[in-house]
Amino acid sequence: MYAIVDIAGQQFKVEKDARLYVHRLEGEEGSQVDLDKVLLVDNNGKVKVGKPVVKDALVKAKILEHLKGDKVEIFKKKRRKGYKKLTGHRQYLTQIQIEEIVA
Repeated sequence: MYAIVDIAGQQFKVEKDARLYVHRLEGEEGSQVDLDKVLLVDNNGKVKVGKPVVKDALVKAKILEHLKGDKVEIFKKKRRKGYKKLTGHRQYLTQIQIEEIVA
């Protein structure tokens, strides 16, 4: 059984006990999160597709930790002008574990 869920504007394919890194979610570490934007549910070949979401479908997840992703460096340069600029960015992420898919 798996589901396609919209989490913070991104779509993820989730299964029971799967661990995901998603954009930072509200909530404490160890708390329960209910994801209600379920776009598709596949239950052993029986597929339910939402218009746009599947009614009465829910994915329960647990927040494992809040962390920062790897550093992404942005380097800008203009040829023969002496212009160079280096900046960096680290995305705030949340690691979640899928506990249950309710269809």
